Amino acid sequence: MRDNLKVFLDSNVVIYAYRNDENAKQQISKQLIAEQGVVISTQVLQEMANTLHRKFKADYNIIRSLLTECLQNVTKLHINTQHTILKACNIADRYHFSFYDSLIIAAAIESECSILYSEDMQHNMKIENQLTIFNPFIQPIR
Repeated sequence: MRDNLKVFLDSNVVIYAYRNDENAKQQISKQLIAEQGVVISTQVLQEMANTLHRKFKADYNIIRSLLTECLQNVTKLHINTQHTILKACNIADRYHFSFYDSLIIAAAIESECSILYSEDMQHNMKIENQLTIFNPFIQPIR
């Protein structure tokens, strides 16, 4: 990754770092988390905890430990505010993303990120001439 580049990680990318069933995706996710300038949001942590508990049956002691590790490895935690929520509504209306995907996008824009890594959104899509969505599992990391 280039110096001074801020990137935002969607929860689906972060979760792969803590899964053992897809090694290639796990390695890419760990590489992304270890870079400088990585931002996640409170929503990413919430979705991570929910997925680890619901889908992978992790107990909350393990989840707490994994969330702590994740927070220690990222550069910034974006806390969603009322402004983030209202911006997400505008993004959902304009680009036809789900509200929750729009909330991720809004947090990335507010954090002044230029790249959003996500497996679930449209690869290579530009949002508001500021943010580009990349699927790190189909295109090499920049």
